[in-house]
Amino acid sequence: MAQVPQTFFDALAVRTWCGLALESLGRAREEIDAINVYPVADGDTGTNLYLTVESAVAAVEAVFAAYDVGKPTLADAARAMAHGALIGARGNSGTILAQLLRGMAQVLAAEGETAHTDGSGLRLALRQAADSARQAVAHPVEGTVLTVASAAADAAGGAAHDDCGAVARAAYEGARVALAETPGQLAVLERAGVVDAGGQGLLAVLGALVETFTGEAAAPLVHQVPAVHARVAGGSPGDGTALTSLADAEDCAVVVGAPAFEVIYLLEAEDAAVARLRGRLDALGDSLVIVGGDGLWNVHVHADDAGAAVEAGVEAGRPYRIRITHFGAGDVHTTGAERPPRERAQRAVVAVVPGEGLAGLYSEAGATTVLARPGEPPASGELVQAVRRAHAREVVLLPNDAELRHTAAAAAEQARTEGIRVALIPTRSAVQGIAALAVHEPDRRFDEDVVSMTSAAGATRYAEVAVAERQSWTMAGICQAGDVLGLIDGDVAVIGTDVTATAGTVLDRMLSAGGELVTLVLGDEAPETIAEHLEARVRESYLAVDTVVYRGGRQGALLLIGVE
Repeated sequence: MAQVPQTFFDALAVRTWCGLALESLGRAREEIDAINVYPVADGDTGTNLYLTVESAVAAVEAVFAAYDVGKPTLADAARAMAHGALIGARGNSGTILAQLLRGMAQVLAAEGETAHTDGSGLRLALRQAADSARQAVAHPVEGTVLTVASAAADAAGGAAHDDCGAVARAAYEGARVALAETPGQLAVLERAGVVDAGGQGLLAVLGALVETFTGEAAAPLVHQVPAVHARVAGGSPGDGTALTSLADAEDCAVVVGAPAFEVIYLLEAEDAAVARLRGRLDALGDSLVIVGGDGLWNVHVHADDAGAAVEAGVEAGRPYRIRITHFGAGDVHTTGAERPPRERAQRAVVAVVPGEGLAGLYSEAGATTVLARPGEPPASGELVQAVRRAHAREVVLLPNDAELRHTAAAAAEQARTEGIRVALIPTRSAVQGIAALAVHEPDRRFDEDVVSMTSAAGATRYAEVAVAERQSWTMAGICQAGDVLGLIDGDVAVIGTDVTATAGTVLDRMLSAGGELVTLVLGDEAPETIAEHLEARVRESYLAVDTVVYRGGRQGALLLIGVE
């Protein structure tokens, strides 16, 4: 069915474009992954682009959901798109795409007498996108997504007509020609017989833009790559197909001794500090891209010393959502020799955790973690990536949040289509996840292990202590902004003014029904003496009840409580 075209750029056009771009990248993801040979042949460009756009879609949908009547402005939707892409950017390609979307948003959301909603505004937005992305990359290389973005902006500037459809189509055609020429600009692409993977992903996004404003699908890329289709079809390196030459090209494409780690984090910092950070990170490694602005940045670099890359961020501001990927000893891009496939583990646990402290605790217990910052829940694609990263035949998935149940279910279903046996335990709090993980035994039969973990989670009552952000009706009455709330099993049970006193009341109510173990997870902003006070309360009033305390870090809630 043809897409009903938008006639000008408004909030609905942003929403439509993001949705179509996600669908397009979903269809093309595997093929884009297959041609990923630059800057590192790690086969994840398509997936990273998909996850980046998925985060943008979630942010735009959240803005629309906030309006009971009417719809958001173009500026609201464009800023949400850019912010979502920024906080969800994955890999080198995703980080650059986030900056491209941010550049467009800077024009679309600009205040002034003339609204940038027509083809002329789209021209300006594409130009700003290409220029800002190039500026964000420490050492721009031709034959990459930057070249394709610049070509799209150049072609849009020469569009014959001033409507959005004509400008979008011109940009797409310019990008399509530029993409087909990338093998002649970058030797690694020519040796592999492929076009640039990031550029291919951008073409999919621009194709969605064409469909948004014309209602018609964009013309496919003419430049076909036999090696890609052989790999996607499942050819083996020894079968004499073009896949063999692609694998060989990957082996010799990257310089021996290339950086061993990919380091990505969000950073809250001032512009001047980020300028100094660029110099620090540029000296540490390569593939440096820093995007963002207005106090929030996404930092991406490949380096041998991952710790130094993170420490540089600490000096510049406050880094969080830190992701460090080790490319792996013996991998093609670190040694120049093909690595034998890593054997899958039999079973793994994947858990969503609300703070860095719990991420460390879960990791020590052997779980693969996904960090969920306050107000930034992970998307289903991020959970699927974590399941793949766990590299196991069987996976137990712990969402640790009632609102992530459907997201986790979608991720589990996707992983099952890839041949992974996944069991979703509907944990509603990280303390329930801790209880489940405590009884996890990978040597047991899968079903028995899942039943035991589910039973432990279900037997754990959970609570949290937080501060009310606004006046609202609750099960315990009306609360005001700044009140301390005690929530038990998801419902507000106590409204107070003192954090420690409220926590004590919550704990008493939970233990009135019995219990043998109390788990306390302290957030960074919890009072320093609260753990000591609550431990003493349990010790003095509840015989034979033990207490364990963990530091959760920046987890949103001041305190998480579990009773089992």
